[in-house]
Amino acid sequence: MEKLIGAAVIGQSGGPTSVINASALGAIEAALDSDVVTRVYGMANGIKGLLDDKLYIMDEEDRDELKLLKNTPSSALGSCRYKLKDPETDDTDYRRILEVFQKHNIRYFFYNGGNDSMDTCNKISKFMLKNGYPVRCMGIPKTIDNDLYGTDHCPGYASAAKYIATSTMEVYHDARVYDTGMITVLEIMGRNAGWLVASASIASYFGCGPDLVYLPEVDFDMEKFLADVKRIYAENGKVIVAVSEGIHDKDGKYISEYGSDLASSKDSFGHAQLGGLAATLANIVKKETGAKVRGIEFSLLQRCAAHMASATDVEESYAAGRAAALAAFEGKTDLMAGCVCERGENGYKFEIKLLPLEIVANTEKKIPLDWINEEGNGLNEKYIEYALPLIQGEAHPPFVNGVPRFAKLKKVLEK
Repeated sequence: MEKLIGAAVIGQSGGPTSVINASALGAIEAALDSDVVTRVYGMANGIKGLLDDKLYIMDEEDRDELKLLKNTPSSALGSCRYKLKDPETDDTDYRRILEVFQKHNIRYFFYNGGNDSMDTCNKISKFMLKNGYPVRCMGIPKTIDNDLYGTDHCPGYASAAKYIATSTMEVYHDARVYDTGMITVLEIMGRNAGWLVASASIASYFGCGPDLVYLPEVDFDMEKFLADVKRIYAENGKVIVAVSEGIHDKDGKYISEYGSDLASSKDSFGHAQLGGLAATLANIVKKETGAKVRGIEFSLLQRCAAHMASATDVEESYAAGRAAALAAFEGKTDLMAGCVCERGENGYKFEIKLLPLEIVANTEKKIPLDWINEEGNGLNEKYIEYALPLIQGEAHPPFVNGVPRFAKLKKVLEK
């Protein structure tokens, strides 16, 4: 195959993670070292930076500073939540992207994100092909929600799971300091898939976790929930409940809407703005039991705790970014760097699997129902067997004067 010579551009989109920059680093380093790449750009705030022709010159960055991205949380290039329209309806954005591609001779496009980002990558790839502009488009997975179809797990999930499990264990010990009764409700991210709240059950596996875990995969029954809480409180005087922010009743109404109208507002992708569930449930439980109740929302800490990152996650995230870039340089396009894994007597094995963007985009992967207990309020050993290998190893950033030393990019803009 004839070499495609030109510039490469990478962008980050959607909610950040503690390892998204590790994936970006994998792609950036591969591009900087490639003999087919003339220049490496980073989009300022994802696809919006590309539309605005606001591109950082990654060639201008110090290579040692770039390496610090491997343990730097959040999206170093900046992120966005911008939905491209269907090109058959409105191709204005796509024609602008083609214009920017032509201006900078961009021949390699890498987009690092979740479901919607893979959809964006797929649409751009097809538009460029239809319009006769040779460019190779590759998706690099990222989402703590772990809901991308076709891949065993998503970069970012393991570190978030490790943080949630660890924080839950710490809350467990704190909630048992006093000899008085207390009920604690932990609110964990996850709109439609319960992968994140499931990770609280890792703490239970080690004897320091929640008594009850509620996932969006199962309709939430308020009466049954209150009965479970009252029963455990009567037995132990202590209850810890882990709930996914996206739990809903049998009619599909978010439980967070019971105490707030926040979930009725939508983002640019049409997703409900969730939050406040812990406080809502805490108020309901307090009225029903009269007990001391605390609602704790883990919030953004779930996705930015690089100090609690899984070493396995960091290395796999870097590998995904690098593999996507190398595959593009070899002539592949319109694919995402997913993964396949083996778990068994011979331990845990991971390898990259390239997946067609078309089957990944906009398809959510949920927790198998046979991983949830019969009562619908906890996980069984199948989830533990799946998750434990992913959270192994520590990947602390370097520390200077007692605090982490994160990457500080120059972010030199192309003129």
